[in-house]
This record gives sequence, structure tokens and C-alpha cells, in this order.
Amino acid sequence: FELWPDVAPGTVKNFVKLANSGYFDGQAFHRIIPGFVIQGGDPNSKAGYGPDGTLEGADVGAVRKWGTGGPGYTIKAEF
Repeated sequence: FELWPDVAPGTVKNFVKLANSGYFDGQAFHRIIPGFVIQGGDPNSKAGYGPDGTLEGADVGAVRKWGTGGPGYTIKAEF
């Protein structure tokens, strides 16, 4: 993938900071639209998996929270 600091410098800086801190480690992509986008970055997606690490037997209540979390702050939109 590519980062475009000339287009979105604050977003790139924030992403790199979070990545270097380990924030994304163990998270799932909670939204996937083939050929268009993947979305991750939600710490809630670290919980809820079934015993074998898949969604089989998952904690439905925990999985429903996927996509609702974040780092606890927002940054200004750059578009």
C-alpha cells in the first residue's frame, strides 16, 4: 500500500504513530468490500472470536461492537 503525506499529512502522521505503537496489532478488518475498501482500526475487533480463532462460535455481542471503537480521539478531516 501507499501513504500519501502530500495529500493528507495529518492522517499519515497519525496512522504511522498508531502503527508504530502496536495499536493495530491483533485487530481484524471489520468491513471488507471487494475491489473497493477494507476498514480496520477498531480495538473492539480484538475480542469476540470463537475458540478456534474464527467467527465459528464467536461472542455475537462482542462482534456487534466491531466498527464502533477507536483510539479515543479524532483528527481533522483532510479532504
